[in-house]
Amino acid sequence: MKKMKPMKISRIFAGIMRRIILFVFAIAPMLLMGQNGKSDIRGFIYDGGNGDRMVGAGVFCVGEGVSKSTPGSTDVRAVLTDNDGYFALTGLTPGNYYVRVSMAGFDTLIEKVVVKLGANTKKDFYINRIASIGEVNISVKSKAKEAQVSVTTVDAKTIAKMPAVGAEPDILQYLQVLPGVVFSGDQGGQLYIRGGSPVMNKVMLDGLTIYNPFHSIGLFSVFETDLIQTADVYSAGFGAEYGGRVSAVVDLKTRDANRNRATAKVGLTTFTSKLLLETPIKKYQQGKGNSSIAVSYKNSFLRETSKLLYNYANPDKLPYNFGDLFIKASFNSSNGGYSKLYGFHFSDNVAFPGSTSYNWSSTGLGGKFLVVPEQAKTRVDGYFLWSEYRIQQKEQDARPRSSSIGGFNLGMNFGYNFRKDDLKWGLEVNGFQTNFELYNSNNRRISQLESTTEINSFVNYRVVRKKLISNLGMRAQYYASLGNSSFEPRFQLRYMPWKSIGIKFAVGAYSQNFLSAMSDRDVVNLFYGFLSGPDNLPDSFNGKPVTHALQKARHAVAGFDYRINKKHTINVESFVKLFDQITNINRDKLFEDDEFNLDKPQRLRQNFIVEEGNAYGGDISYKFTDKRWYIWTVYSLTWVNRFDGNVRYQPNFDRRHNANFLVNYEMGKKNPVELSLRWNFGSGFPFTQTQGYYEKFNFQQGLSTDYTTTNGQLGVVYANINQGRLPYYHRLDFSARKKWVMEKHREFNLMFSLTNVYNRNNIFYFDRITRKRVDQLPILPALGCNYSF
Repeated sequence: MKKMKPMKISRIFAGIMRRIILFVFAIAPMLLMGQNGKSDIRGFIYDGGNGDRMVGAGVFCVGEGVSKSTPGSTDVRAVLTDNDGYFALTGLTPGNYYVRVSMAGFDTLIEKVVVKLGANTKKDFYINRIASIGEVNISVKSKAKEAQVSVTTVDAKTIAKMPAVGAEPDILQYLQVLPGVVFSGDQGGQLYIRGGSPVMNKVMLDGLTIYNPFHSIGLFSVFETDLIQTADVYSAGFGAEYGGRVSAVVDLKTRDANRNRATAKVGLTTFTSKLLLETPIKKYQQGKGNSSIAVSYKNSFLRETSKLLYNYANPDKLPYNFGDLFIKASFNSSNGGYSKLYGFHFSDNVAFPGSTSYNWSSTGLGGKFLVVPEQAKTRVDGYFLWSEYRIQQKEQDARPRSSSIGGFNLGMNFGYNFRKDDLKWGLEVNGFQTNFELYNSNNRRISQLESTTEINSFVNYRVVRKKLISNLGMRAQYYASLGNSSFEPRFQLRYMPWKSIGIKFAVGAYSQNFLSAMSDRDVVNLFYGFLSGPDNLPDSFNGKPVTHALQKARHAVAGFDYRINKKHTINVESFVKLFDQITNINRDKLFEDDEFNLDKPQRLRQNFIVEEGNAYGGDISYKFTDKRWYIWTVYSLTWVNRFDGNVRYQPNFDRRHNANFLVNYEMGKKNPVELSLRWNFGSGFPFTQTQGYYEKFNFQQGLSTDYTTTNGQLGVVYANINQGRLPYYHRLDFSARKKWVMEKHREFNLMFSLTNVYNRNNIFYFDRITRKRVDQLPILPALGCNYSF
């Protein structure tokens, strides 16, 4: 790779950052003075019963004596609350205003507010739930106010509509039915989102990066479903506020603990057990500060129960145990600001008898805050995190295979509201160290110990008009250890020619300094380690010089959604991802990269190789919802290609056709019964065929090795990479849940699930040495219950 000059790039980037900072400080007074003689109404919308912040609530104001239809009236405003329940009605002339707050399932609230000259009027509103839900369209409009492109939002109630594999609903199970998402298998399965490998996807919990969010069994995530507020899945074309990944983002937000009373939930299934405790520290009262804390723990004992309950499935195939601890403390001030503290420890252990064992752990401490100065027009939020992730693999050959990553994240974001539009900008600093060691299939050691610092900034301007919403963004990333910088424009657009139809479009550029210990060619690998981007890449690729060490991609997305009526919605999208540069581990390495092997080709001695690729395709989805039924169906058509400089191939996650059908039905009112069914169909993954076998010698004794008397190892002659296709995959899952609602906030749930109902033999992998086929999980019944009080 052509070497860069870090000092020169550092000076360039420092100059750019100085200009950005000077620009921000220069425009700040203008932002504060830009609406001279005008005033604002700002505040938060809360659930009057428990203090929850209301996201997507409609806030409408009109000046006293002014009709909404008054020509040229400047005293009419309509906005929606953001993810913190915050709203800003800006550019108002002094006077009296009527403010109306509306939200699906809540009473409409109307209050009179007095606006004074040159001052922000701080006003919070508390709305109360109603027994029968009206104005359902408000929640739909809240989504229409965002430039929603390649985004799917789910909450805990939606997750619970999935068949509860193992009798316990989990976000991982729902992610598998989203457009463009491919799941590689029940054991060690990972999510591939619209042509990107798992390391290209960023998973965040309240803004904190989680390096390994899924357990090895492939059925459960590290997250507690009952604490999830929303999960936003950006499958392509995401905005400037997200960076450091080139394919997709999964952004989970958790709710606060109960602010009114102490609660507990205990659960037990044939797969797992769980405990969730919530209690207020300072109880909720309207207009006053409050605080609360939640502690959740869940663990799996499948390794033990499989010997008793699933002996027919060969318990040696189910050696999975895990444990997840999560703590969240929330402190909410009376003026709308907050601070939240987090702690977590996730662990996973897999031990195949007489073979391989894996174990990993992830530990972290972090927090976030929101500051809303009373008279300032700018909001400030920030976050911090320290975390550490370690994974180790033990094989019978006793060769070390380990990976760890640890470090910190610091960031601050600023937001400013105009009359219709808003501006958001932020700064972020990341520092981490990676320590990695493994041996490839040729018994050559690949290792790395690297410390990395990243400095990032972004700006995003959202334009809101009657029929059009767009985001214009720019992100700047500086990778200090590599001396590389990346400037990444982002753009999202949503145009609504009619109320029922939205046309959407997005483009963007992305980069990351991060790669996985797994190669894109690995069929099965539970060793999920990480490396920072190496600076010792090949000097050239495909006849062109390699001028940087970053992985880079460009996205383009176009589509439309059609809301037939309140119950039926259709969504259609197409996408293209161009992976301009990808870094992969060199599985072909034969020689050490030292002075003794300089005469050997780079391809046979370097630790890493450069590739390029693309992914393109489209999805169509349909959703039906009413009081009893929830139906979701989606079909995805995708092509994924890679080129390593010598061969063009399809990676092992290139699933051409993927379809999901989900139906949920609830019957009964007081003590309802809920039935769920999910069917998944997918075309076969690519694989490399076997052409033959030979006796392989490693010549460890050099020229003195006597290959005529020594027994070598069994070597495999491979065909061209990934020219074959595995059989089609399909599986049906079912679950039933009965709920008993009792007095004094008590509730009991009994659940039954059946995974792989018709016992389909879906191939997991084929052992070339023993010539034995290994299938994924057979039919697995599970029974569970939980009790809340």
